[in-house]
Amino acid sequence: MILTSDVPVGSASGHGARTLIIGLALALAACDGSNPIGPSNQPEVANNPDNFQFQASNLVRTTQTLTYSWTNTADIANVDQSGRIDSGEATLILRDASGHEVYSRTLTSTGTFKSSSGTAGSWRIEVRLTEVTGTLNFRVQRGT
Repeated sequence: MILTSDVPVGSASGHGARTLIIGLALALAACDGSNPIGPSNQPEVANNPDNFQFQASNLVRTTQTLTYSWTNTADIANVDQSGRIDSGEATLILRDASGHEVYSRTLTSTGTFKSSSGTAGSWRIEVRLTEVTGTLNFRVQRGT
């Protein structure tokens, strides 16, 4: 993409126009690196009380933060992580109904984990992705 300006170089407004053009070019470049999750990634989200599931495939250098409100009728959650992250950073964070962080783990770790004890109710599930390439797959369920 080529951005041009017809403002004369010597004019006072020419400096502002060049700054705006450079700013727009940088903003467009930053958007190119984010590559948010879309239909080609076959995203699947099931958000039911006491059972949350998330999957997205074929991510390529995706930078994005996703946040979901999820009902957990218990004060603890079981987390199953089974994706495959080839590169980048992916973190799953859980906050209880009081807003306290009760779980934070990289999604490169696979297995079954438990959150810390918290407050039952409306929990927040946050997925932070930075330049992630791979497949995300995790489930959060009411703990026992």
